[in-house]
Amino acid sequence: MDTETLLKNTSRSLYLSIQALPTAIRPAFSIAYLLCRYADTIADTYLLPAPTRIQWIKKFPQLIQTQNPQEIALLAREISGKSENIYEEELIKNLPLCLQKLNQLDSDLQAIILEVVQAVCEGMKIDLSFFPTEQGATPKAFNTVADLEHYCRLMGGKPGLFWSKLIQKTTNIPIESTTFFNWGEKIGDALQIVNILRDLPKDLRLSRCYFPLEDLQQVGLTPQDLLQAENSLRFEPIKQKWITWGLTRLATAKAYFSQLPKSQPGERAAVAWPVLWAADTLYKVYQSTDLLDPTKRLKISKSTIYFTLATTPLLWLNNTFFKNWLTHKINRFSKLAIPEKDF
Repeated sequence: MDTETLLKNTSRSLYLSIQALPTAIRPAFSIAYLLCRYADTIADTYLLPAPTRIQWIKKFPQLIQTQNPQEIALLAREISGKSENIYEEELIKNLPLCLQKLNQLDSDLQAIILEVVQAVCEGMKIDLSFFPTEQGATPKAFNTVADLEHYCRLMGGKPGLFWSKLIQKTTNIPIESTTFFNWGEKIGDALQIVNILRDLPKDLRLSRCYFPLEDLQQVGLTPQDLLQAENSLRFEPIKQKWITWGLTRLATAKAYFSQLPKSQPGERAAVAWPVLWAADTLYKVYQSTDLLDPTKRLKISKSTIYFTLATTPLLWLNNTFFKNWLTHKINRFSKLAIPEKDF
């Protein structure tokens, strides 16, 4: 087994973006993804009690640093055989291989990988400690808007920051780092809220309602009400609020993309594809009249993906083409008031 095979088997559609990356940053991005995915496997091992999962999630960043072989073996034994996904089982067995590849990277790259793993593990600790973990429990909601924004920053914004730092280390970015990093975090926030909106019915049945009580109370809903598909219409104002929140952050990708040199087509493609597909997924959510129905899975079509891939040469060469394309996608949300300044 090698990390390239692990990556292909566990990253699904992200594997396309990773393959487009320049060889200088692909190993660091790949190892960061595999380590975060390993942490996700720990968090989702439902056959282990929640306290045990929380314990390992807390230890995981330190384990990456110390690389204690006894603890690595103990972790593998505890979570091995607990996943229905055969590829996750392969990943569980191969943490030493991932750490071996990590050790081959420069120390500064190792440091930013550890940063993103720590942030993602903080988000996973929230999932395991704030929300109920017993099967069939009543969904529990975040209390405030700030809670959801913080969660999106940990699970999306910090990976966006990692990505931006990785680019900056290998590419000449013409603007100051703080601005570029801030844009990267906002794009990551947007990608995470897309996941939360799309996966709402599934998360509710895991007793997780990421949408805050202060929003739900304004429209007379409880987290438990969201288990009923017929309440989709009542949920509509909250849905539209968070779509708008996501779009205003996704729009920063226009300025972000323009900073990427045309001499790095792989970087440009790897940024453009997830952003464009996130806009398409948000539009599916926007159009849905039964978002709370667990039998309906919202995802973009293969033809949309293939069309985006086919236009990649234009994305490589033309900043205006990407800006106009993303603007067109955002303008489809005609009922929403997206601040023009964020375009």
